[in-house]
Amino acid sequence: MATKTISITEDAYSRLKAWKEGKESFSDVINKLAAAKSPWGKLAGLLSEREAKELEGSVRRLRAE
Repeated sequence: MATKTISITEDAYSRLKAWKEGKESFSDVINKLAAAKSPWGKLAGLLSEREAKELEGSVRRLRAE
């Protein structure tokens, strides 16, 4: 897995650390918070990989019309 190094303020670090539960990584926390903010995060996991690809294909075809 590729990683990126970022710089955050002490305050941001403290807030992020407060969101951690158990053995969660900071990446887990950031992903959780980003998904909660996005309306798409609520839909994650509802479709199988095949269903998601079919839906994506349908959307692309409709946009091309």
